Amino acid sequence: MNFSRRPKNIVSLTLLTVFAALMFGCNQSHPQSTFEALGPVAQSQLNLFWIIFAAGALVFVLVEGLMIYAIIKFRRRSDDEMPHQTHGNNTLEITWTVIPAALLILVSIPTIITIFDNTNSPRTPAEGGLVVDAIGHQWWFEFRYPHPVNPDEEIVFANELHIPTGEPINIRLESVDVIHSFWVPKIGGKVDMVPGNGNDMWLQADTPGYLYAQCAEFCGVAHALMRFRVIAEPREDFDAWLLAQAEPAKESADPLIAAGKQIFQQSGCTGCHATDPSSSGRIGPNLTHVASRSTLAGGVFENRDEFDKVNPSLVQANLREWLEDPLNAKPGNIMGMQAAVYTDTNKALSEPDISALVAYLSSLK
Repeated sequence: MNFSRRPKNIVSLTLLTVFAALMFGCNQSHPQSTFEALGPVAQSQLNLFWIIFAAGALVFVLVEGLMIYAIIKFRRRSDDEMPHQTHGNNTLEITWTVIPAALLILVSIPTIITIFDNTNSPRTPAEGGLVVDAIGHQWWFEFRYPHPVNPDEEIVFANELHIPTGEPINIRLESVDVIHSFWVPKIGGKVDMVPGNGNDMWLQADTPGYLYAQCAEFCGVAHALMRFRVIAEPREDFDAWLLAQAEPAKESADPLIAAGKQIFQQSGCTGCHATDPSSSGRIGPNLTHVASRSTLAGGVFENRDEFDKVNPSLVQANLREWLEDPLNAKPGNIMGMQAAVYTDTNKALSEPDISALVAYLSSLK
């Protein structure tokens, strides 16, 4: 057996494995692949990527080709031979200075055009474009919409960004704690959310569907679990959804739900969570219609079933798991770290308390 070939085989296999992983990672069908553009912003960025990639590939091929040519052309042919020594070539030096400069200028033209196109919304708020405030928290996203009836109020939502298809959506970005980054790969590149320094961007989804999104700037222990979902839908469905969100949560006479509401109020939950659709500025997400959302805890729990519908049984199971041990579900979250029911054993939630809270929260639709 030839053991001398084994290291070479291992290296070859490793390189082949890495190459295969990279190729599979570029699959367009991946939920967060940027190679499937579903809106004009993402499409312009993808077009620019291919232009820059082609320029880079051209440079790589030319440079590597010239290197190989030089290695072969000017190789040492015998031990006694001294290769020809070249000390400078003005024509060659000017050539390899001018060509890269010209290439950079050519690439900069579509780059600048793309930057301005992606910065300036084709339909600004002053022109009647929809504007949504997106606020980053550790570790969840808050969204505020114009009230469909009362222009002096807003509709406050969390972790789901509903948008009408085929329309430019103006996003105003803010953060209440650290730097976050707003990224919806299939319809636009990331833009930072900086405390005390608001940013703006615009997005557009051309087709209905669910789009996966997340924070793209490391922001703490639960950064990887700071996700949200974009739900693109026809304008009439969006308008109906927004009107429904403007309504208060339905009250129930069920004794278990009433008990859960009382526990919710007495345990200090209202200090962080609002159940009024127009209430904002709290530490935790607005819970007015929490049971109708497709995810919980910033995307940690999935509420949709195999039929793509929000399943009440899943909602209840997820709420129970979250309330029983929020730090296990999402390390470092403020509720698990600071809420008295999790830091003070004398105020801990009992099993009947959790059951009542699950009943109450799952009734908020």
